[in-house]
Amino acid sequence: MKKIIAVLAAGALLGALAAQAKLPPPPPKSDAEKAAEAEKAAATKAKEAAELAKAQDKVVANYKKNHAAMGKK
Repeated sequence: MKKIIAVLAAGALLGALAAQAKLPPPPPKSDAEKAAEAEKAAATKAKEAAELAKAQDKVVANYKKNHAAMGKK
């Protein structure tokens, strides 16, 4: 029983030490990679803005339809 506990404690200690290891820093990006990343981010932002506008238009249309059906102005 004591051996099992000692092995588990040693394994936990080794695991804790391994978790402290650091990864090397990523290589620097070239100007082309930076430009491509910025272009992709801009395209994603534009797409999300268009989807948000479409969802807002749908909500407004639903509100107007249901609000008028309930006899309210």
